[in-house]
Amino acid sequence: MRIGLLGGSFDPIHKAHIALALAALHNRHLDEVQLIPAGQPWQKPSLHATPQQRAEMIEIAINGIAALSMNRMELERSGATYTIDTLENLSPKHTYYWILGSDQLANFCSWHRWSDVAQRVTLLVAARPGVSPEIPAPLAQQIEQGRACVEFLPFEPMDVSANDLRQRIASGESFDELVDPAVAHYIKQHKLYEKSGQE
Repeated sequence: MRIGLLGGSFDPIHKAHIALALAALHNRHLDEVQLIPAGQPWQKPSLHATPQQRAEMIEIAINGIAALSMNRMELERSGATYTIDTLENLSPKHTYYWILGSDQLANFCSWHRWSDVAQRVTLLVAARPGVSPEIPAPLAQQIEQGRACVEFLPFEPMDVSANDLRQRIASGESFDELVDPAVAHYIKQHKLYEKSGQE
């Protein structure tokens, strides 16, 4: 199978996440895309919603979309979350595509064991607002040596981020148009992000 992997904190999941997953699914003719919520991402400060709440919002957002699923592997693993650990625990029978934004590509070579990550997956890069999709020099060298593969995904950048979304919620602004209606209801029901924003 050809499987896309979309990792992230999903704190909360928003419409750009779903649009990106579907763009990868259809453009690269993938069999499925797995959304992988991070447990304790080592390059980010503490998260705002609990792991269970983030997982529940993902389940709500992908409900009814047959080719999207959630992989709970990182939530169930203790300690810091590293992408390479996740990849090493996936079945070797399949071909994997790691979906990321151009902002993450710029930072890719700071990832833990990034060269090992690049050898296990095709990096599928989508444009992010204001970030030109440039391949870092060390990664470009790996590509030249045949030890990495980067493909650029046709994707219209969407100017929405979880950080901006949290700030809008914290300041009492409307955010319904940025998330699935059922996710918006969940956020309001559980009073998530109302006093957090970027901490």
